[in-house]
Amino acid sequence: MAFKDDVFDHQPDPDHPGWHNWNLKDSTLFNGAVMGKLITRREGKFCRLRMFPERKHENLQGIIHGGITLSLIDVSLFTTMHVIGTGNAGPSVTLELSTQFIGGGDPKRPLDAVTEIMRETGKLVFVRGEVVQDEDRVAAFSGIIRKFPPR
Repeated sequence: MAFKDDVFDHQPDPDHPGWHNWNLKDSTLFNGAVMGKLITRREGKFCRLRMFPERKHENLQGIIHGGITLSLIDVSLFTTMHVIGTGNAGPSVTLELSTQFIGGGDPKRPLDAVTEIMRETGKLVFVRGEVVQDEDRVAAFSGIIRKFPPR
């Protein structure tokens, strides 16, 4: 399903061949104001959402703040539903999110959430995934999204 053109940019990213933007056109909303540039691509039955950490994403230890990792995970649930599922991610909501932190994120490398849909019903999407940087695991997670019809 497509998003309204007036609120969402999911066009091919000219700087990253094979990837698409995953950005709200209003950069003052959470995704743009906090997360920065996000790109996504389908990889078979998986979806990959990538962010590019900045200094503002670091904690006092010089690693990616856990709140940023959780935010990437939450956004990835909706990306997954849009890229490999059947739902309209715009009006949907997170019902549950379970996360296990495995390691610290390196702010000098892109941070990816790699996800798959475990099951999708008419109203729910069950997603599982990992946050990774190359071969390094940062977190594992699962979540449930409640789909709503487009407004």
